[in-house]
Amino acid sequence: MDATTLAEVTGSLSTVGYGLAAIGPGIGLGILFGKTIEGIARQPEMAGQLRTTMFTGLAFIEVLALLGLVTPFFLS
Repeated sequence: MDATTLAEVTGSLSTVGYGLAAIGPGIGLGILFGKTIEGIARQPEMAGQLRTTMFTGLAFIEVLALLGLVTPFFLS
């Protein structure tokens, strides 16, 4: 093999896939918490209801992140 050939890439492509899949839930969590804080700042009397809704959304977003983590194990 001479110096002009490309190096061979070894490893699992699923790790790259999970890294890309983690971007979506990360963005979703940022939007969720940002909007909840904004809503509480605008109407402090609704803090309890907004917090409850936020935790429900948090659970759904985390399920998506866990699915992205588990999926490569089932497909390989």
